Amino acid sequence: MKIKELKAREIKDTRGDKTIEIELITDLGRFIGSAPNGKSRGEYEAEPWKKSLKSDIANVNSCFIKDINIKRFDDLILIENTFKKIVGANTMIALEYTFLKALAKEEDKEIWQLINNRRGKFPMPIGNAIGGGKHSDKGPVFQEFHFIPEATFERAVIIGKRARENCSEILKNLDKSFKKQTSDENAWKTGLDNENVIAVIQDVKENMIDEFYTRVHCGIDCAASEFFSNEKYNYNKKKLSRKEQIEKIIELADKFFYIEDPLEQNDFDGFSEIMKKSKGLIVGDDLTATNYDRILMAIKKKSVNGVIIKPNQSGSLIEIKKIIELCKKNEIKTIFSHRSGETNENILADLAFGFQADYIKTGICGKGRDEKLNRMIEIERSLF
Repeated sequence: MKIKELKAREIKDTRGDKTIEIELITDLGRFIGSAPNGKSRGEYEAEPWKKSLKSDIANVNSCFIKDINIKRFDDLILIENTFKKIVGANTMIALEYTFLKALAKEEDKEIWQLINNRRGKFPMPIGNAIGGGKHSDKGPVFQEFHFIPEATFERAVIIGKRARENCSEILKNLDKSFKKQTSDENAWKTGLDNENVIAVIQDVKENMIDEFYTRVHCGIDCAASEFFSNEKYNYNKKKLSRKEQIEKIIELADKFFYIEDPLEQNDFDGFSEIMKKSKGLIVGDDLTATNYDRILMAIKKKSVNGVIIKPNQSGSLIEIKKIIELCKKNEIKTIFSHRSGETNENILADLAFGFQADYIKTGICGKGRDEKLNRMIEIERSLF
């Protein structure tokens, strides 16, 4: 491809926070990529900006890269080598997204085909229906409460939306403060505590099974690091020790198929204790931070059987590829995930299918979520 111009600019994410958009103009056309922002950021994820968003934008706009020649996915290393000293993870991911789009056009392929041209399994959606923790300003301590239907992707999205509606119907009756307000990820806000929200989720799960005659799982993202301080897990008026938290999560594992970040982000051994007594997915996010070395540590300690993959936590699609290979080799489930502050970028869908992820976590609906869900549906329809 012949590069004519590369420009970076500031845009707003779905929370109204500042992030970056990259525009690449080549002889084949104009290509745009953008990066999301995380609110609940793990200690070990890469920094979004080298110094600041403003400096990243200036550095991209002053970098002349006319002769970079990208012919395949692995050539993204050329982008990384060019920019790694002058931009942060958000900017690097937006750059790589933009160049992948241009390469797909040049090769007359879908983006996912640049990663893997085989039509394998299709990721299943994990949808956040009720929000709490750092994504809300009231209600449950846990950050997210999910539905995971077993169906075709398109039907699973329909089930997820119906489950979300059903949650609002029940919350309206149980929570006098409920006003159909939503969290950062377009999940419902509620004044109910953890236990009551868990009961709502379980009720809705049974309703969905009855309505759609299909299997539906429940999940939670505890985001435990967010309420861990002074060696205690702080549940509003109640504080739990590490041992008590582990016991609590093991008990919850009987109800929830998927549990993310049940302990603080350095407790690999505690995760292992939970893994030994759980049958479902115990998933690392803050624990593993889309970081190869931390995921390797989690595998060695048998801390998780699933990991969240957030491209801008890493800032390198080349490293993402290595992480996926590591996970597949060790039979670790992979979950490609959005961030709480999203953009209209939909390439996450192509990455999830191209890398043959087991799940994709995008929210159930809403701005910044629908784009990814619709792209997944588009890919699915093209295969059948």
